[in-house]
Amino acid sequence: MLRAANSVACVACRKLVSSRMRVRVSLQKSHPMSCAPRHLFSWTGRTQHPPHRLVVRHFTNLSRPPLRSSRLRHGGHSFQQYRSFWVTRLVTRFLKLRYILLGSAVGGGYTAKKTYNEWKDLLPDFSEYTSIVPDFFWELSEHIDLESAGDPAFKATGGQSADSSDRHFKKDLLRELALIQRQIQQHEEETRRTVPDSDHPNPPPHKRKASDKEKIDQLQEELVRTQIKYQRMLEHLEKENKELRKVVLQKDDKGIHQRKVKKSLIDMYSEVLDILSDYDSNYNTQDHLPRVVVVGDQSAGKTSVLEMIAQARIFPRGSGEMMTRSPVKVTLSEGPHHVATFKDSSREFDLSKEQDLAALRHEIELRMKKSVREGQTVSPETISLSVKGPGIQRMVLVDLPGVISTVTAGMAADTKETIFSISKAYMQNPNAIILCIQDGSVDAERSIVTDLVSQMDPQGKRTIFVLTKVDLAEKNLASPSRIQQIVEGKLFPMKALGYFAVVTGKGSSNENIDAIKDYEEEFFQKSSLLKKGMLKAHQVTTKNLSLAVSDCFWKMVRESVEQQADAFKASRFNLETEWKNNYPRLRELDRNELFEKAKNEILDEVISLSQVTPKHWESILQKKLWERVSTHVIENIYLPAAQTINSGTFNTTVDIKLKQWTDKQLPHKALEVAWETLQEEFARFMAEYKGKDQDDIFDKLKEAVKDESIKRHKWNERAMDSLRVIQHNALEDRSITDKPQWDSAIQFMEETLQSRLRDTDSVISDMVGPDWKQRWLNWTSRTPEQHIRNATRGELERLLRVNEEHAAYLANDEVTTVRKNLEAHGVDVDPVLIKDTWHQLYRRHFLHKALLHCTLCRRGFHYYQRHFDDSELECNDVVLFWRIQRMLAITANTLRQQLTNTEVRRLEKNVKEVLEDFAEDNGKKGQLITGRRVQLAEDLKKVREIQEKLEAFIEALHKEK
Repeated sequence: MLRAANSVACVACRKLVSSRMRVRVSLQKSHPMSCAPRHLFSWTGRTQHPPHRLVVRHFTNLSRPPLRSSRLRHGGHSFQQYRSFWVTRLVTRFLKLRYILLGSAVGGGYTAKKTYNEWKDLLPDFSEYTSIVPDFFWELSEHIDLESAGDPAFKATGGQSADSSDRHFKKDLLRELALIQRQIQQHEEETRRTVPDSDHPNPPPHKRKASDKEKIDQLQEELVRTQIKYQRMLEHLEKENKELRKVVLQKDDKGIHQRKVKKSLIDMYSEVLDILSDYDSNYNTQDHLPRVVVVGDQSAGKTSVLEMIAQARIFPRGSGEMMTRSPVKVTLSEGPHHVATFKDSSREFDLSKEQDLAALRHEIELRMKKSVREGQTVSPETISLSVKGPGIQRMVLVDLPGVISTVTAGMAADTKETIFSISKAYMQNPNAIILCIQDGSVDAERSIVTDLVSQMDPQGKRTIFVLTKVDLAEKNLASPSRIQQIVEGKLFPMKALGYFAVVTGKGSSNENIDAIKDYEEEFFQKSSLLKKGMLKAHQVTTKNLSLAVSDCFWKMVRESVEQQADAFKASRFNLETEWKNNYPRLRELDRNELFEKAKNEILDEVISLSQVTPKHWESILQKKLWERVSTHVIENIYLPAAQTINSGTFNTTVDIKLKQWTDKQLPHKALEVAWETLQEEFARFMAEYKGKDQDDIFDKLKEAVKDESIKRHKWNERAMDSLRVIQHNALEDRSITDKPQWDSAIQFMEETLQSRLRDTDSVISDMVGPDWKQRWLNWTSRTPEQHIRNATRGELERLLRVNEEHAAYLANDEVTTVRKNLEAHGVDVDPVLIKDTWHQLYRRHFLHKALLHCTLCRRGFHYYQRHFDDSELECNDVVLFWRIQRMLAITANTLRQQLTNTEVRRLEKNVKEVLEDFAEDNGKKGQLITGRRVQLAEDLKKVREIQEKLEAFIEALHKEK
């Protein structure tokens, strides 16, 4: 190494001396050891004289000075001196050589830099031609490592770091670019020669301009051809790269079971957006996270642009009609298979199969229709969709309903305003990227969305403008320069970050994505818009649009996500402080947790129904059933039968009426009573449970569960036939076996008659008004009608006193007599009023007689056993009430068995079904479990979840960075 360094240093010194001193110097022939330091004396001690030099030597500060003086060569004592210090001199010479090397390196570097700057100044200025250089050249660093292509190590290894196709591509591309550069330099040289000087006259201006134009046109055509050629090569390499990535992803997919599943970055971000879509806070912590908002006029092609980015025709479509009726959030990410899934469903739609694509479009259409309320046309409810596939750019887009200018037939009157409000709600997010879609086939003056976008983003700092249907625009427009004005932002008043022109097919709904891509590529290759420079290469195709939108999206995410995380952290602190101050002793239970707690309580209450004793069931059933049928028994059976002449006719009438009643009404009444009893007991248990530290927040939920369960519960009608037979047999039996049963029947009869008598007295009191005692004590008086009824009562009571065995109805002549008697006293009365008053008076008279007869029958059991032979006492009415009482007891027992064995369990099942349905219906839970406490717990849960997911996302984002 020392020899090599010395050799280099010597050569450098010679060059510097010859170039700087301008003196011709005779040097020795270059040899590895020619420039090395030489010893003056050999090891034998003989003096080595230097050879005689005939050429004059010139010494400079960079040439080698004499190694020793002449005086030291001839001294006798000098031999011992040189012999003693030859090591020291060797080290000294070596140190001198180090300074020579250092000086040579510094001087050589300065000379090389100066030479490079002089050569660089001689190069022409290529800034004028940056617009005609193909855009793919500037993107080569993303696909090709140009530095390694020129690395000697790379050449030495034979280019083994890349495959053969990549090496050939690099070599051909560099050769072509070098050729273009030389042509541009030649053009610059020729242009510089045409500059007039003192020796050459000026050529004609028109000839000079024509020559320059022809050369520029030739260069542009050659550049376009080169661009097309290498664009195809790039696409071929990208396709191979896509296939390789697919294979790698498939390998990762197969190994998922071997390691923990790790969510992708875009999936984590999408989850945060899904939570934020349902979040509503009173602390103004709004959703300012970035997403790409796709807006445009109706039928402008925004859905087609989104499909091209997603690489699948996933949205329903129609001819000129509104198809997007609600916002659709599409999360795009890369994956081994081209599939789509909904947020709330586990089904995967294979986008490579037309059958699954049709099913996906149908499902999106159904979800849109379901989200639209009755009487509306569009809905603000968001449908979340995830699309994965090889080569798809990662981002989150929201497709909004198309902006309309006129409400047509079949639309709601407020459709236009609703669409504007939905669009503004998404675009007013300061971090939202607005993808403004404009139909290029229609006049720009008809655009509505551009004004809306310019209002929301006046400076255009987050807007990307996309011109669709450029093929139709080029064909239809008389002046294609208008397209150039649009994509340069000169035609519309709005501003944008970038402008793009795309083609999304020929207008047929049957075209697939690959056919549309081929058509788009073919169009722009042949389009004069690109050849004439009206459009730049990076402004065309949906592929370039997708890359630009994705870059802008992630840039916005990185700039804003940490700020949003801090905002939610502050919001969480405020919510936790409010909870501690208002509900210090309560757990933070959100709506779902409260629902589960209420669900357990309700199920406990339903189970308590099975613990009710049989005696309690039969008691309440018998009581309620008699309350329901007592009026019918007294009015329609007992009273008509009591008007008969003898006991035989009484029993015959009773048997007939009981048979009719049993066949038509009694079983239905019994089942109604049983069902009402079950409801009342269910409600009673809920009310009793409420007293045990019951949370009032569950009241509405429990009431709704009870009502819905009862509504769904259907009594088993097949039990009605068997119940009818049981009741008929019970009423047919007239045999009272012992005295206690007889006494029980008499007691039942007395209680029933006394109750009816009290009711009748109350009715008569209301009819005639207060008596003299009540009038004096309460300072009340009778109304004119009550005066008439009171006078009528007096006449009718006189009639009953005369004939206590009077029939139940007044004869016409009796009505006339009473009326004339009242008119004689100056009271004008209507015959209907007389009959109505008589009905109540006779009813009271009959009940008094029946109670007296009931008292006489207390000792009549002995006569009953003898069938009332040789006795004037007849107690057939007691037997009737015994039959009724026994029927009530048997019916209550039968209903109790059906309740405990069947109906309580079916009710419990219904309650569980209702609770399960309510658990799946978030809207129902939101209506039934309300209050500030619930809302505060909900907000706390969501804010914590959002903060945790944002922190996890930020951590993953930093790792990826």
